Amino acid sequence: MKTLETGNGARLMRSGGLDPRRTSFDEIPIIDLEPMFSGDAEAKADLAAKLRKACAEVGFLYVRNHHVPQAVIDSTFAAAHTYFAQDDAAKMRNHVSLSRNNRGYAALLEENTDPTARGDLHESYDIALEVPADDPDVLAGKVLYGPNQWPEGQAAFRAALEAYHAEMLKLSGHLLHAFALALELDETYFDSMVSKPLATLRVLHYPPQFGEIDDRQIGIGAHSDYECFTILAQDAIPALQVLNTAGEWIAADPIPGCFVVNIGDQMARWTNDLFASTVHRAINRSGRERYSIPFFFGPNYDTVVEALPSCIDADHPAKYPPIAAGDYINGRFAATFAHYGAAQEKAAAGDAA
Repeated sequence: MKTLETGNGARLMRSGGLDPRRTSFDEIPIIDLEPMFSGDAEAKADLAAKLRKACAEVGFLYVRNHHVPQAVIDSTFAAAHTYFAQDDAAKMRNHVSLSRNNRGYAALLEENTDPTARGDLHESYDIALEVPADDPDVLAGKVLYGPNQWPEGQAAFRAALEAYHAEMLKLSGHLLHAFALALELDETYFDSMVSKPLATLRVLHYPPQFGEIDDRQIGIGAHSDYECFTILAQDAIPALQVLNTAGEWIAADPIPGCFVVNIGDQMARWTNDLFASTVHRAINRSGRERYSIPFFFGPNYDTVVEALPSCIDADHPAKYPPIAAGDYINGRFAATFAHYGAAQEKAAAGDAA
């Protein structure tokens, strides 16, 4: 048993140390985030202990009392419905290949999250932190920074996504404070690393699949996420599944008033695999259209992701070499998105010439 004195006087009592116990879970835990807003030290300590357990054993959780207005969520789902109902020609005017930083529309089968599969049965629209084209980081070639691409004449779509992105940035700050406490760090430990985060918002449309389903071509193939964590809003259609240690797919069905949060690969590296970046997938067998809104949150481009001081000791040396957050995401994007990988190869060839 270990005692931690937090920055505001609360004391956390933890057991288990740095040896995570993965479980053959059959349900996803629910975490109440209210203490991160109320500021009650004892309640924060209790939340942190529950969060550590959920992240170490499962890697997936629901969060309630997240303080994101329901009206903002509803407006974004409505905007997604309207946008994806357009004909293909209209959507292709803002194809991601027209953006050097992976912003815009991608059609069915253009993403392949599982390299053993044949493409994902969804279409998407991505935005991220709005960074002007003359920003020093953009001019320096940090390709994940840059301006968003927006459809002409669709002000409501832009307003909805920008409002949602802003709310997700606020919520991510509260979540990072909770993660810091769960990792036996000062609550504000990560703040300086996320002043210009790699924070991507995606709206997704999954058509239904009928009849016999080839598991090599589903809504989104089995994968883990790349960033620190993902915050997911689901509509009422169940499709998300999470893989437990027994090799069983567990449903992560929508719960009203809750987001799904899952650990990503960068957080797993940061925690030296104490926190689990759990494999998941989506299969829409409902017979209806499905929409979801994931928000992928990672640190600043140049932040070095390496094992945190509270996650290594003599018996638990660092498992991964340090890597800049932007370099890590770039590599993963190139492997997942054909257009992005081709663009990176072309840019590299140009530099070599």
